[in-house]
Amino acid sequence: MFELTEYIGVVAFAVSGFYVAVRANLDLLGILIAVFLTAFGGGIIRDVLVDRTPYVFSHDIPGLMVVAVTLFLILIGFHRRDTIENSPIFIISDSIGLASFSITGAMVGLEYHFNFTGVLATAFLTAVGGGITRDVIINEVPFVFRTDFYGTIALLIGFLIYLCDFFGILNHYAVIFLFLFGVGVRWVAYSKKWSIPLK
Repeated sequence: MFELTEYIGVVAFAVSGFYVAVRANLDLLGILIAVFLTAFGGGIIRDVLVDRTPYVFSHDIPGLMVVAVTLFLILIGFHRRDTIENSPIFIISDSIGLASFSITGAMVGLEYHFNFTGVLATAFLTAVGGGITRDVIINEVPFVFRTDFYGTIALLIGFLIYLCDFFGILNHYAVIFLFLFGVGVRWVAYSKKWSIPLK
């Protein structure tokens, strides 16, 4: 289940990273770097945090998947699109990546017997770490700092994963439900322009 969720997140974030890179008018090398950072940055940060070899450095499939997704998007002409961040494909892919990596991050935290704070941290860093790194590289304010409900969803999923494990109900069905829940909340939050009020 972990590998499947990880692969789903890699592909989804590769698509969203590609869209952000195109919007920033990056060249081909810049697009590849942005895509790789978005797809793998959070996982690398997570694995370094738990002191293990990053998943992408020990498995060939994720890297091949990202290259294939990037070439596919270039070949079908997505690099010519305008206002890509408002397209349903971008929002859906970003939502899927967010939910997937929040789940895998929390599961790694549980695997290493982290406490509540540690599980939330691994969920959050896995989900948004790559996007933050990408945005810093292309000189933008990180997306997670501009959209209140983005990082909040990662923390919420991390909390629910921890809760399910605490009560002994963390199984495939719970993971699937939390994945769909995360994608759904992200989509509704985007559609309704939800934010956390300061006052």
